[in-house]
Amino acid sequence: MNTYFDHKVVWITGASSGIGEAIIKELASKTKAKVILSSRREQELESVAQKAGLDKNSYAIVPLDLEDYKNAPAVASKAIKAFGKVDILINNAGLSQRSLAIETDIEVDKRLMEVDYIGTVALTKAILPHMIKNGGGQIAVVSSLMGIFGAPMRSGYAAAKHALHGFFDSLRAELYKENIIITIICPGFVQTNISMNAVTGTGTPQNSMDDATANGLPVEVFAKKMLTVIVRKKSQAAIGGKEVLGVYLKRFFPSILEKITRKAKVV
Repeated sequence: MNTYFDHKVVWITGASSGIGEAIIKELASKTKAKVILSSRREQELESVAQKAGLDKNSYAIVPLDLEDYKNAPAVASKAIKAFGKVDILINNAGLSQRSLAIETDIEVDKRLMEVDYIGTVALTKAILPHMIKNGGGQIAVVSSLMGIFGAPMRSGYAAAKHALHGFFDSLRAELYKENIIITIICPGFVQTNISMNAVTGTGTPQNSMDDATANGLPVEVFAKKMLTVIVRKKSQAAIGGKEVLGVYLKRFFPSILEKITRKAKVV
């Protein structure tokens, strides 16, 4: 990971568990970065910081609820004030889904779009003027393989993640001359509580672990790979197991991918 993150301020959303927590542990053990931790659960953020061994002068906690996207400018202002700048924003927070489209209330689709797309876009827009004024920065967004191709039980989630790709691809082109790097990360199955917290068709949490998620990439391994992608300033990267082959099938053999996804065990 060399010294890329040293003396930079890295803001991580969804930092109270899963991928966000693993990123913080990796940054704390391997770099001299200052980190800003954000999620809805402020108490859990403090616990993550303590378990990662972060010095009290090297981290700040800024509560964030992506559904309250109109408050994004105020949240961004607090993050900037914590250390006087934000060099890297890692948009990691989000919500997944486990339900058939026909059985999913439209309010659930709306919530998925507001959390996974609008909330992330609002926060990004709120930090952009600061990065431009500072002469550059990097914005990483944790999308999903579902941002590249769809699968059963993920219709609303896939729609929101596809929207992220459209927005951030456009943003990358717009900000090229501003020295702001856009990196889209597309995880496959990673061992987190994403399926536990995923919403069902009625909006309630699934509260059960998918076999595919339980057998996915260890979250610590994923975090290391993700940070390496950020260091390399890649535009986009898929990280996971054999499921990442779907990216290539989607591009070159879409009809084969269609047949596979019809039969795939995705829960």
